[in-house]
Amino acid sequence: MPELPSGTVTFLFSDIEGSTLLLRATGDRWPAILTRHRAIVREAVSAGGGTEVGTEGDSFFVAFPSATGALQAAVQAQRALAAEPWPDDGVVRVRMGLHAGAAQLGTDSYVGLDVHRAARIAAAARGGQVLVSDTVRALLAQAMPDGTTLRDLGAHHLKDLPAPEQLFQVVAEGLPDAFPPLATRDGVINNLPRRLTTFLGRERELGELLEMLESTRLLTLTGPGGTGKTRLALEMATRSLETFADGVFFVELSPVREPEMVAPTIAQALGLPDRGGRPAIERLADHLRRRHVLLALDNFEQLTDAAPVVADLLAAAPRLSCVVTTRAALHVYGEREYPVPPLQVPDLAHLPARDALTQFEAVALFVERATAVKPGFAVTNENAPAVAEICVRLDGLPLAIELAAARIRILTPQAMLARLEHRLALLSSGARDLPERQQTLRGAIAWSHDMLDEADRMLFAGLAVFVGSAGLDAIERLCGDKLTGDLLDPLASLVDKSLLRQDEGVGGEPRFSMLGTIREFALEQATERGTLESLRERHAGHFAERVRAAETEIMGSDKRLWLDRLEEDHDNVRAALAWFGENGRAEAALRMCAGMWRFWQMRGYLEEGRERVAAALAMPHAADHPEARADALAAAAGIDYWRGDTDQSRAFYREEIAARRDLDDRRGLAEALYGISFTWSITGLGVPGNAQSAGNAIEEALALFREIGDEVAAGRCEWALSNVWYATGDIATARGHSIAALEIFSAVNDRFMVGWANYTLALADLGDDFQTGDAPEQRRTAGERLRTALDIFAEAQDTSGYTLVLDGFALLALRNGDRQRAAVLSGAVARLERETGTGLNLWNRGVLGFVPDELRDDPAVADDWRRGEQLTTDEAVAFALAP
Repeated sequence: MPELPSGTVTFLFSDIEGSTLLLRATGDRWPAILTRHRAIVREAVSAGGGTEVGTEGDSFFVAFPSATGALQAAVQAQRALAAEPWPDDGVVRVRMGLHAGAAQLGTDSYVGLDVHRAARIAAAARGGQVLVSDTVRALLAQAMPDGTTLRDLGAHHLKDLPAPEQLFQVVAEGLPDAFPPLATRDGVINNLPRRLTTFLGRERELGELLEMLESTRLLTLTGPGGTGKTRLALEMATRSLETFADGVFFVELSPVREPEMVAPTIAQALGLPDRGGRPAIERLADHLRRRHVLLALDNFEQLTDAAPVVADLLAAAPRLSCVVTTRAALHVYGEREYPVPPLQVPDLAHLPARDALTQFEAVALFVERATAVKPGFAVTNENAPAVAEICVRLDGLPLAIELAAARIRILTPQAMLARLEHRLALLSSGARDLPERQQTLRGAIAWSHDMLDEADRMLFAGLAVFVGSAGLDAIERLCGDKLTGDLLDPLASLVDKSLLRQDEGVGGEPRFSMLGTIREFALEQATERGTLESLRERHAGHFAERVRAAETEIMGSDKRLWLDRLEEDHDNVRAALAWFGENGRAEAALRMCAGMWRFWQMRGYLEEGRERVAAALAMPHAADHPEARADALAAAAGIDYWRGDTDQSRAFYREEIAARRDLDDRRGLAEALYGISFTWSITGLGVPGNAQSAGNAIEEALALFREIGDEVAAGRCEWALSNVWYATGDIATARGHSIAALEIFSAVNDRFMVGWANYTLALADLGDDFQTGDAPEQRRTAGERLRTALDIFAEAQDTSGYTLVLDGFALLALRNGDRQRAAVLSGAVARLERETGTGLNLWNRGVLGFVPDELRDDPAVADDWRRGEQLTTDEAVAFALAP
């Protein structure tokens, strides 16, 4: 690279105006056009004594030791570019900017504010125009090249620079001197309304939208009422002022009801007089034909029949771009739709520190608006959880959050949260200068609902019964018979109008959901129609059937699929259980809890499962359904076992065993005897009689399973016996039973039990190491078996399962002398235990002499423990499996 000038240096930046459009217009000819442009500029730079600092695409960055040489180069380049015979569709117009300052050299280029100022001056110019700063003007005062003068254009605000910059245009013989207003906020014609409140967040969305606007001319922002589409479009238009030389115009369409009035309304916003009786669309086409303009068309949803007007304008004016806000896409050629997401909200299960809450856009908006109405408001340790939950309950909708923040005058966040059950009534009385539909959340939603036809309204009300989301089969089952035509048409209409959201569910199946605020409105509609209670009854029945179907599959080879299906329908299952409870349907509630308990255990909902089973067992008339009650007792016993409460688990199992004997249910009895054996296995078999009790229960269960011909269940009894012998310290006998069990499970491809048999064998290997003091081969084998078990449980996302297996990995790392790794894994296990309620690790730790709290309290590895606590579950699994 040539030596760069030092001292006072004049910087020149240049680039081709509209280069992206030229590239698309000229196609394969563009490289030759760009090469010729570079040759012309470089020749002028050389003549002016400049040094090329950098070139990227169609831009130049050049340094000159004198302002006179820089100006001469700029003028010579512009004259040569103007004289060049460019093709008609490839005329090159270059914008240039000059600024001077003390040179600050970085590693291989100039750095400092003067460089940025020069670049911003060039960005404010128009094609064929040369702008200079006041500093350059002063340097040129006694050395202006012949035939050139400077025209004062006044002070302009440049992007990212705090103070306005006095700019001057170079006027030279043989070059045009009339240009559109500068590409600054001061120079572009616009009618953008003045914003009285700050715009918060949305930087990611704005970046995406501005980038999309470079490659599309019709950008449609869609979303339900209150999402903030208008504010986002206004901010986008404001940040585009420097891009559209001929103006940026905001057109408010919400008062317009007749599609034929769209063109006249746009013409009025642009200030086009109605002369000669010409149609507005013709006047607009003529006015915009050669202008570089951005139109922001706000609230188009009630005017979808006028979409061809937008298409016609875009066809007539090739440099026109449109940003449209609407609740339903226009569906015209060239449109790119951008669904506006809600504001970012915190995860209530993992709230950050109070001071970090405002990193979430929804919380920042709430705090800013609340402070505006109550200057002393602040987020404190006491109200921070309530503020966070308010933002989550309001779905991150900006309008809802602003309306809630306005209530801070009279309600604390905690008091407001208690009233959010009826959020539509609470969120009223917005700013009076807003359109009526934006003064209440109900008004914003009703605006969309009023535009639905009867089939859409009927389906909208019916969908209110679903909680969370619903699959197409469930919607068809509950709502399809209420419609006269195809369900897909009104379903698509509701999605199109942003009242319903579509996502991809398990196996790629479509799922449909409503924001909570919209669902509350839909519930009101269902209540008014008198259909809500019948819908809730059918809903509960449908999901009871879904749980029964999953119960028979959840322990099979497709375990992950069925667990995932229950996960995505978990909110609907909760709603069904609530309905059964409200309506005294004890048998249905008991059966649903029995069918769900394995899901609750494997996916880490042990505390919730315990409460729901207890509520079902306590229902009036539960005893009138002995089979369902026995199944629910088994669920309660299993959940308490996994929680580590063996005394309560054993009590439930004893109740179940008595019930199974009364019912003469031999298989159920065998399963209960098998289950109760573990309540003795994990509580210290040194207690007199425990080993005998566990063994007796297993032997009786084994005899029953063999009597009914279930060899796989007999294999589980072998595995249960291995746990008994492992707990007593007889590792060799325990290993023998585990190997026998593993052979049975492998033969029938029972992956769930293959995982548990490998886990038990790994514990046996670690037990050998513990007893001998040093058994490296056993540790290696234990690692292999733990990896096998973790792969199986992670595949199914069985969180309770790999909470135990990860604890085994932590012990293995400690035995291998890697305290840092052991601390990371123990930190991850501690978090999983808190979140899932799993309480079985204490048993293994007692048998193997493992006390992970010593790692937590060790200053040398305490940071590693905390790092492990911050790992996601997937990250913890990956860490454990890493070599």
